[in-house]
This record gives sequence, structure tokens and C-alpha cells, in this order.
Amino acid sequence: MTPAPGMPTLHIPIDHHSAVHVAAAQARDVARACSLPGALPDRAAVLASELASNIDKHARNGAIYLQPAAAGSGMDIIGVDHGPGIADIGLSFTDGYSTTNTLGAGLGAVRRIATDFTIRSEAEYGTLAHAWIADPRLTRQPPAAVGALCLPASGQRQCGDSYAVVGHGRAWTGLVLDGLGHGPEAAMAVQRAVRTFRPLADHGLAEILTAIDRALRHTRGAAAAAVRVHGDRAEYCGIGNIRALALSPQGVQQQLTGQPGTVGYNMPTPRTRTLQWHGRDSVALVHTDGVDHKWTWDASPAYLRLPPSLMVASLLHSHRRRRDDATALAFGSSQGVTCLATPSVP
Repeated sequence: MTPAPGMPTLHIPIDHHSAVHVAAAQARDVARACSLPGALPDRAAVLASELASNIDKHARNGAIYLQPAAAGSGMDIIGVDHGPGIADIGLSFTDGYSTTNTLGAGLGAVRRIATDFTIRSEAEYGTLAHAWIADPRLTRQPPAAVGALCLPASGQRQCGDSYAVVGHGRAWTGLVLDGLGHGPEAAMAVQRAVRTFRPLADHGLAEILTAIDRALRHTRGAAAAAVRVHGDRAEYCGIGNIRALALSPQGVQQQLTGQPGTVGYNMPTPRTRTLQWHGRDSVALVHTDGVDHKWTWDASPAYLRLPPSLMVASLLHSHRRRRDDATALAFGSSQGVTCLATPSVP
């Protein structure tokens, strides 16, 4: 089943050359689920095929991630691998350039077809690529720097995590949810929370969580965190096993944990806190407990400078705990990046 907007991310491991065709077919289906018109579903298939083909030919431990765009319209096509990296990215965009005696149209074609394309590559960490494709009649500008992935536990078709992002004025407000347990009942709870959140996204963060608490009565309940980015500052309000991290290229500057309790059951009065913000290089991060919290031990300056879409892709690809649902959400602006997450359970 392909995801509609708000549904989990599709994860396609590129572990055999046949996976290239699977990625292309799934990308076409997701594009149609996102209501992309005309030839755009076929172009999405080409983007996924080219990124997957590069992984198959050149890299190891790679995957393609497909989903409705984390914010705004269109869809995200993300490729991640663990190396060996691209020695000269500029040269790799040249038509006809190839290191494997093929036509060499890959990255050049991706850059031309995608509405917006971002790529980073280092020998030690591999390559991260994000292609965004959208209807040009609706928007010619890439969405605000927002990145998110939401993956169900291995073997599960439904995800007990979810997220939502709403822009209002000059601010962006995001919600990250981790339903208790996983599977259909957890998915039902977080989907109800998202429906409650959307019309209230410009309200105070504590007010948002209070409304979600009422909505989740008679469900399993959830851990929940709301974050708001104003451009020059960021606010966080969380209940349950959720933490926010303030980062800079020098490392972790601050960690905040959600208040004890469960949204939908015995929730305390929520309290909004300010995340440290040190200008252009600031990063604030929040993720669900399907991500191993020890990732911070390996966070290099190069990783901390990644744009949000690539940051969350790298995080989930390398540090996801497959027995649980996993979600990460990141906001960025010219002032820096904000990302929301919950720590993992041993």
C-alpha cells in the first residue's frame, strides 16, 4: 500500500539491482497518491530510478525513501548510502561522466528533472541526496527548510508514530507523536492527534497539547512534542519520553526531556520551554524512541551542518531501531535548523 499525505515513509533497501525498478514503480505510485498531475509521476519514477541506480552501482548499505513532502506540496525522494562517497560532485553532474562505463546521465538528469535537488557526499560518511518534485503551477519555490521521515517498525504496515507541520505567518509549528506500543491502535491514536493539531497549529504549544490530551481519551495515548520556530528563536513543549536537543557545529549544547506523563491519560499541565538559539549555525533536534539516542556520540561537524531533509535521513538510516517505529522532524531557516526527537529505549 502506498502512503497518502501524513502516512509513513516508504523505505526501499537497494540491496539488489532489481530494487532499482521497485523504487521507480513505488515512486510513481506515491506521486499519484500525492495528486501530482500529468507527467510528474513518471518523472518521479525517473528520479527514484537514477538515485537508486547510483547506489546500486557505486555504494553500499543504501536505500531510497519516498513520501509526501514533509511540508508544502509535492513529494520527497531521498537516497542514502554509506559510501564510498563522490570524489567530485560538480563533475558528476556532467552529462556523459561515468566511472562504470555507463551513459552517465544520472545526477545531471536528476538535477534537471527535480523541482529542487540537494546532495552532500563525503568519503567517510557516504552520499545523501534529496530530490523534491512538485507541480510548478502551484509553487516554484522549495518548501521552507523542513525535513522529516516516519518509518514503521519492521514487519508492520501501520506506524504508531506520526508528525505534522503547519506554516503560519513567519512561524512554523510541528508536532511529533509516539503512540504507546505500535500497530493499528497506536496508529489510530496518533492520526486522531494530527487531525486535532492542524486547525490549532497557531495556538500556544501548551494549548495544543491540552487539546490533543482531550482528543486521545479512550485511546492508548501517546507521547507528544510540539515545536515552533520563529526564525530567531525556537520553543518546545513535550509530554512523555521525548527530548529536544540544541546543537551547533561544536556539538550538543542543550537537551530537554518531555514532562513525565501520557497525552490522553494523566497528562500534567504542559510547560513551554525555550531552546537555545545561537544564530545562523544553531540546530535544535527532536526524534521518537525508534532512534538510538547514542547517535549524538557520532555526530560530526559535517553532520551538524546538513540541511534538515538530509539530517533526518542520515539519522534514521544509520541509527534507527528497527523493532520500533521511528520518526524525526527538522525545521531550518536562514537562522539555523530546529529538529524534534524522542530518545530510544534500551
